[in-house]
Amino acid sequence: MKIASSFLQSKHMKSNKPKVVIEAFPACNGAKAQEHSREHSSLFPRMFSPLEQADSRVKVVPRSGFNWDTYGYLEENGLLDDVEISPWEDQAHPQLHFISHIPQNIPGEQLVAQLFRNIPEKTWLFKYGRVPMSFIMSDWVWRRVSAERSDKERCKLSVIAEATSLFHVSLDPDLVSPFADHFHPVPVTSSAQNRRTENRRLGTLTLPVNVTPLADQVIERGHLDTWDYVLRRLFVLKSTPLKGAISSLAPGAEILLKTITDRNLPREQRVDIGKQVRKLDIADWALLVRAFETWPFAPEDLTIDSFQSND
Repeated sequence: MKIASSFLQSKHMKSNKPKVVIEAFPACNGAKAQEHSREHSSLFPRMFSPLEQADSRVKVVPRSGFNWDTYGYLEENGLLDDVEISPWEDQAHPQLHFISHIPQNIPGEQLVAQLFRNIPEKTWLFKYGRVPMSFIMSDWVWRRVSAERSDKERCKLSVIAEATSLFHVSLDPDLVSPFADHFHPVPVTSSAQNRRTENRRLGTLTLPVNVTPLADQVIERGHLDTWDYVLRRLFVLKSTPLKGAISSLAPGAEILLKTITDRNLPREQRVDIGKQVRKLDIADWALLVRAFETWPFAPEDLTIDSFQSND
């Protein structure tokens, strides 16, 4: 209940309207289950069927939160008919809220990244407006999401998250520790299983997090692919000064250094190319992406390795 209150009743999430809450992987959010289950087992729908029978407002959808078609299914079956489209410039959506316990594996981390990437494109649930999201995630993922420019964990995900949303830990982590007393699945103890990366992460510090999309998006709609390309290319050399890393964007990309350091531009429209890649701020990235987009020789195909040889 403490986690639920921190998600739905906190200052920035509270609404005076009835809410439609979409909760992915809900069994992970309650008291620890007594039976270990794989991701797509039928256990979780069975666990929640009594709730559906007791309260007509509860609808159990036995589909994977990883599958984007699941959310189309909700619309097609009328489960979102009462949700209005809220203007993006208004407050966070007062009716719709997405909650998920993020599975502690690679697909879970990829899901978080994709949810942030949906924000500037206004796709997925964000076509309804600035839908708030709440996650229960491992400290490992949280550090990647929230890493600042001085942090070694700073990465592409950190930049996209900062550019698109406000986020904060919603509850003292000590109130949901230790992991095995509150969450499912419990950590494995077999040495063979512990060698698997996802199992080593189980049982680490777990944090409840609230996310609110920003009204003003730095990443313009339709420009995400360029941001994606530039970030991924440059973060390969994240400890290198930009002036030494920029050639990784494409052959001849060094010419962009003149554009982003032009002394005829106001200081706020120039980039310090002596900064390490991971220390660039959001304004720096926006200027760099804009310069790249207007460069006549920028690759047309932004597939990450499109201009590399096959050697």
